[in-house]
Amino acid sequence: MAQPKAIIVRTAGTNCDVESAFAAEQAGFRADRVHINRIASGEVSLDDYSFMFIPGGFSYGDDVAAGKIMALELYRRLGDALLRFEDRGKLILGVCNGFQVLIRAGLIPFRTEHPAEMQATLTNNDSGKFEDRWVYLDIEPGTVCVFTRTMKPRIELPVAHGEGKFMLRDPADIERLGTAGQIVLRYGARNGGEPAYPEDPNGSMGHIAGVCNNRGTIFGLMPHPERFLRRTNHPRWTRENLPEVGDGAAIFANAYEYCAGL
Repeated sequence: MAQPKAIIVRTAGTNCDVESAFAAEQAGFRADRVHINRIASGEVSLDDYSFMFIPGGFSYGDDVAAGKIMALELYRRLGDALLRFEDRGKLILGVCNGFQVLIRAGLIPFRTEHPAEMQATLTNNDSGKFEDRWVYLDIEPGTVCVFTRTMKPRIELPVAHGEGKFMLRDPADIERLGTAGQIVLRYGARNGGEPAYPEDPNGSMGHIAGVCNNRGTIFGLMPHPERFLRRTNHPRWTRENLPEVGDGAAIFANAYEYCAGL
């Protein structure tokens, strides 16, 4: 069986591509870090990959809006290739800035013909500041997301963002997303109940931290799974008896298992 290949798409301002490639490699992928210009020029083809990862950072300095310029690049320069990638059931993951890119490109949560028609956004945190902290996340029961299908109900991951507040143009779409199984992660309270700041670090509608497309093959989330692969990545690893494998590793393991079967 050929080794599944992951492409980590980077551009000016991307700063999480090295650890993102490492996470994919630890799961079993051959991972290539590729500048978006090499794909747009035809030098590198998305058709050669089964997993596309848009990592975190501050693409193009987050000018205009976080992830907006890279989103327009995906739409205008890679539009047909992305459609083909999605239609073939291949996986796309966007983390933090990558989530912002996927939202603003109109790829999730609802597919749109043009980015200007997007029905969701990620906007400034309610706190008015950059949030860098660890959070509890509850995996939504019934989600169709490929990336979380074998995971335990509650996990911990770090966040690091200034524009992570998930908002829908029509609040009624939360029910639509829930019915379709497209809500993947919600911020959770440490001791149960409704999370408040800083447990929900940005004030997202419905405390939503991650969503997917209706096939579960395109997943965007604000927390960083690539930053918790081992127990030593956790700030309390010297004080608690944590499992050797960090919570984020399962996201990449699930992706590998799926891609190995394509």
